[in-house]
Amino acid sequence: MMRFMLPLVAFLVMAIFLFAGLSLNPRQVPSPLIDKPAPEFTMQQLHNPEMKLASKDNLGKVWLLNVWASWCVACRDEHPLLVQVANAGIVPVYGLNYKDERDTAIQWLRQFGDPYTVSVVDPEGRVGIDYGVYGVPETYVIDKQGIIRHKQIGPVTVKSLQETILPLVKELQGKS
Repeated sequence: MMRFMLPLVAFLVMAIFLFAGLSLNPRQVPSPLIDKPAPEFTMQQLHNPEMKLASKDNLGKVWLLNVWASWCVACRDEHPLLVQVANAGIVPVYGLNYKDERDTAIQWLRQFGDPYTVSVVDPEGRVGIDYGVYGVPETYVIDKQGIIRHKQIGPVTVKSLQETILPLVKELQGKS
């Protein structure tokens, strides 16, 4: 009888862990970069390859970094919201064009609108790796000191904007 109990107990423990894991939200993967300095970069601008943008250029302001690509279906879903945020002038939105073709990305922005103050090119995904990008789209809220305060995995939604991103941006903008 005892020899059947050990496998039964092991099975029950595994079943509990599996059930608990299935109840987790995959969009809420904790980032080790939250409350840490954003990785520094200096990259070519998408529209002006002879010009560069460095992350340190944004010190002193709260900003969003949106990782996107023209081949990303979910990026198309969130894009109208990013255009609205940019048009409202609430917070500057910078783009990190991830593993994409420059001409295709420019054409995509012409077709769907360009919400980005500046978009930079990450053709090999090296900066994306530094930021811990799991996949596109992802959006980071970065404070005035260059600290990552929030990471949105997956597309920005009306709910995530209203409940998390914009309240955080307003709070951070109010801090010196």
